[in-house]
Amino acid sequence: MNVLVTGGAGFIGSHVVEHYLNHGHEVFVIDNLSTGNRENIPFVKAENFFEEDICDLDLVGNIIKEYQFDLIIHLAAVVSVVDTINNPVDSNEVNITATLNLLESNRLYNNNIKRIIFASSAAVYGNNTQLPNSIMKLVNPISPYAIQKYAGEQYVKQYSNLYDIPTTALRFFNVYGPRQDPKSAYSGVLSIMQSSYLDEKPFTFFGDGTQTRDFVYVKDVVQAISLVADSDNAIGHVFNVGTGKPSSLMEVFEFLGNVLEKDISTNFVNEREGDIKHSYADIQELSNLGYFPKYSIEEGLYSYINESTKKEIGV
Repeated sequence: MNVLVTGGAGFIGSHVVEHYLNHGHEVFVIDNLSTGNRENIPFVKAENFFEEDICDLDLVGNIIKEYQFDLIIHLAAVVSVVDTINNPVDSNEVNITATLNLLESNRLYNNNIKRIIFASSAAVYGNNTQLPNSIMKLVNPISPYAIQKYAGEQYVKQYSNLYDIPTTALRFFNVYGPRQDPKSAYSGVLSIMQSSYLDEKPFTFFGDGTQTRDFVYVKDVVQAISLVADSDNAIGHVFNVGTGKPSSLMEVFEFLGNVLEKDISTNFVNEREGDIKHSYADIQELSNLGYFPKYSIEEGLYSYINESTKKEIGV
């Protein structure tokens, strides 16, 4: 099977690429390396890696026309809420227009496509006070990023309805794990916490630390992607990808300190514009397809720390 992963050199994308290569598929990557890293995917052949911009319609169309992909996992995006607030027009080009171009290229040129999976976000729910967040509830996007992700969902749904292109959208909650770069402005809070502990530097909370999130380990996200890619019952639908359990930032911070046997100081500043106070997923619909998160927050953090330690010592 020919598999294309856009944004495949990034944190989540590199794990998806590795999964499909390990299962014997031919995997191709489009990534401009603006936030991804070629070192994340040393297992991808040079001829299968395109260091190109997903917004280049002609280039994307030519690649799809030539390789006739069976499966496309579309992860390339501007994923920083702050960046979309500061640059709503540019981020719209990446998060909406490029998604539409990808869909249209498949409609025009790909006779072999069996599934397109679109990476959306829990951000579409906004500050919903009726938790857990369910796909049956109304969305309330409060940032350009959330608006763009919801628009992408609607495009992939309508390409399924109107043109019989099999699509699925996944709303990722707070994903963490190996290959998440704590130095990147795009990094998740857990990798930044871990880096602060390892460097013995103060950690800054945006807010009071009582904010809750549904932290989902990257290997469970890969499990969800693989599951919906293989299920006809997922076509035309959207699913939450999380654990179904909330954890506060302060709880996770203290747990990390205990595991690492370190103690660092903390700073508290105002919450950032576009930040959400509380969020966790209702995963019933995905569970109906056979999804079960294998990693609790504690198990995921232990695995994350072990993998990070191996990388640091060169194992």
